[in-house]
Amino acid sequence: MKSTTVQSLTETFKLEVLAGASCMDREITRSKVHRPGLEFVGYFDFFPTKRVQVLGCKEINYLLTLSVEERKLHIGNIVKYHPPCFIVTTGQQEIPYLTLFCEEEGIPLLRTQETTTEIIAKIDTYLVKALAPELSIHGVCVNVSGIGVLLRGKSGIGKSETAHTLIRRGHRFVADDIVVLKKLGPATLLGTHNETTREFLALRSIGLINVVRQYGRRAFQDETRIVLDIELSPWRENSLNNELELEPKFTDYLGVQIPHIEIQLQPGRDVAGLIEAAANNWYLKQLGYSAVEEFMQRIENKQ
Repeated sequence: MKSTTVQSLTETFKLEVLAGASCMDREITRSKVHRPGLEFVGYFDFFPTKRVQVLGCKEINYLLTLSVEERKLHIGNIVKYHPPCFIVTTGQQEIPYLTLFCEEEGIPLLRTQETTTEIIAKIDTYLVKALAPELSIHGVCVNVSGIGVLLRGKSGIGKSETAHTLIRRGHRFVADDIVVLKKLGPATLLGTHNETTREFLALRSIGLINVVRQYGRRAFQDETRIVLDIELSPWRENSLNNELELEPKFTDYLGVQIPHIEIQLQPGRDVAGLIEAAANNWYLKQLGYSAVEEFMQRIENKQ
């Protein structure tokens, strides 16, 4: 099971550490945060103990209405489950009792100036990505007119050169050589780099180039949703036909089915242009348009 740490969460969102500074290496293994409202009133049947616990104004104000003894009881009942950490929102100050409990139990107590709604949305998004199942594959990832494309093929087939052509046409580069795929949902696959190769593109006969330095910030993006899997392969005589519509094919990555297209290479073929056409065609299909259906309709209308 993938995990991240409280330290990483704290650094990402610049959270203030109020207690438990020596326990920042505690693991986070669940992707959704939790507000322990019901637990403060004694209902623990469905308490998600492995989630980050967020304390907003409602939770803190409720605790302040309790007597000292009641407050100790309610907080103690939650702290004993040792969740990864507690985050107090909106910069709330009247929480010395929480600091004491968390320090004693070795649970990080963190604080943010952001509102409860804002920080929950941000942390949930961060944890979904950080804890997502992932797979590293050999290939190139580009964003063509807002559409994430994975380019695959044997080493030396021309993936990086094709990506370079697409960059010069105004599209965006994501990753070269090693593409990290993350499954964010049943039908959502994210493509990104592995940090080490970030912004770098390797071109045979030229060497390593920094895409951002050469073509500007707009030529690069950190990640993109993958919706097309395009395989570049050597030309094979008499293997391509001018069919009106090809039978759909798919590639499975982490249980997500991605439409697959094979493009055979031959001198003179505008491979980058074909990739642009494939991306635009996919987009039109999402809008419900089919060129084949329109073509057949025209033929029927003439009969």
